[in-house]
Amino acid sequence: MKKLRTYIWEHKWGYLFAVMSMVIAVCLDLMSPQFTKHIVDDVIIGGDIAKLKGLLIGIFLIGVGRCIFQYTKEYTFDRLSIEIASDMRKKLFDHIQSLSAEFFDRTGTGELMARVKDDIDRIWDGIGFVSMLLMEVSVHTVIILFCMFHLNWKLALIPMISMFFCGTIAIVMERKLGVVYEAISEENAKLNTVAEENLAGVRTVKAFAREKFEIEKFLSHNQRYYDLNMQQSKIFVTYHPYFTLVTKLLPLVTVMFGGYFVVQQKMTLGELSAFIEYSMNIVWPMEMLGWLTNSASSAIASNRKIQKIYKEKPAVIEKEKPIEKEQIKGKIEFDHVSFHKADGYEILHDVSFKVEPGKTIGIMGETGAGKSSVIYLLQRLYDVTDGCIKIDDIDIRDMSLKQLRGSISTVMQDVFLFSDSINENVKLGKRDVIGIETVKQASYDAKASGFIEKMEHQYDTVIGERGVGLSGGQKQRISIARALAKKNPILVLDDSTSALDMETEHLIQETLKKLDYTTKIIIAHRISAVKNADEIIVLDSGSIKERGTHESLLKEKGLYYKTYLAQYGDVLAKESERKEA
Repeated sequence: MKKLRTYIWEHKWGYLFAVMSMVIAVCLDLMSPQFTKHIVDDVIIGGDIAKLKGLLIGIFLIGVGRCIFQYTKEYTFDRLSIEIASDMRKKLFDHIQSLSAEFFDRTGTGELMARVKDDIDRIWDGIGFVSMLLMEVSVHTVIILFCMFHLNWKLALIPMISMFFCGTIAIVMERKLGVVYEAISEENAKLNTVAEENLAGVRTVKAFAREKFEIEKFLSHNQRYYDLNMQQSKIFVTYHPYFTLVTKLLPLVTVMFGGYFVVQQKMTLGELSAFIEYSMNIVWPMEMLGWLTNSASSAIASNRKIQKIYKEKPAVIEKEKPIEKEQIKGKIEFDHVSFHKADGYEILHDVSFKVEPGKTIGIMGETGAGKSSVIYLLQRLYDVTDGCIKIDDIDIRDMSLKQLRGSISTVMQDVFLFSDSINENVKLGKRDVIGIETVKQASYDAKASGFIEKMEHQYDTVIGERGVGLSGGQKQRISIARALAKKNPILVLDDSTSALDMETEHLIQETLKKLDYTTKIIIAHRISAVKNADEIIVLDSGSIKERGTHESLLKEKGLYYKTYLAQYGDVLAKESERKEA
């Protein structure tokens, strides 16, 4: 991750221009008391009326100059902070996209949303408006103190002591607020996660009448978020009155001691007038110090959270010079593959099989047997613990991830459709290559064209988030159409016909038979989905227990045969009764 100072350095000329505009605006602002001094000493007391016109014109020109340079300062700071925040958000999102699946297994969506949106917004505020004011307060204070010491160094000690007192309070407050803002940022992520999960699963919540439970869960996090913000507010209101007290007392004390110096003829009335103006001008930096400390603490805490995301490294890393094949034929080989997670739990153990280009392999097994893990490993969402996986006799760890994943069309059991048109969902990943005719043909092959073409806008129909408004079977058919439209050398179907009726599934199976250019991996619970495969393997507790064709596995009378009886037992019994009759 690039550090903030690196981003600022990349825009150094813009920041230099903004800071120069700020310095000029502040200098012009602090020239006014000098004109006031001359008006009091030379015009009012001295009686030199001729000078008044020039002094008034000078005050007018100062006002015009301040408007111009204040505008250029604020516009430049805003533009630069927006550019930096946009760049940071893009790089953070790119980094998150580069992380491996195991990171998303342990990180909530709400937390990532909070980092990409809320935390970047706080940093944006910190490097824009807040940093601008911090610099302006610093420049403003230095120049005012210089002018005050030039007028009367003894009287200038009063604002110096006041500034030291306010600075000490600001440091104490920042340290306390920093801890609270860390907790607020963390709780904000949890609150987002709870809200995102609840809204995404609202139908499940309603189906199980869990509204009250979910509301209570949300309210508990909301209460925690409220308590932390109240804690932050209490810290702020505890220390902010000190700033207010100093800013109210400073002009009064200045007038008292300044009046004494005037009486003692150690300074003129005009100098005292100018000094009082300066003391009024130094008040607002003191008042802003508390608020700026509050905002800066928030930005710093958000930056720490983002730094933690950047410390995450992808577990799956592409080689510097990966192998790029001109054409992938689709030969797949699992060679003694084992896989376990970081906690040591073994998911697959010594799995070996080979699929020639254009052939079909079926994978069956109970839930949790490791069927889907085969697909995750093939796509290198995770890396194998032992053994290797080869495509066209090349270890997939030596291939480019783009070519590897771009060669595999996957239809997962948990269908994900984007909030976009059906046309765009089918073309996903190759929208510049796939035309509408290909989309229509793929939809026809997936037996989806029937219901799509009955819709008012047909293929331009916009479906809701995650396919809301479509049935489970309709979503699966659109997902199958998306995979068929790619015409990739490898096609993976992970229990992708579970929501379809037997007739539609049979029609899709007939379509798959014709795809002799594609190597097919079919994961299913239904015998009907895999019975035509060239080879079927049965997984049990992560290991291959049986393998063979449909007919040979039935003869073994093992796990596959038991599954067959469970699914077709009633039909077989009726056929047996009919024959006996």
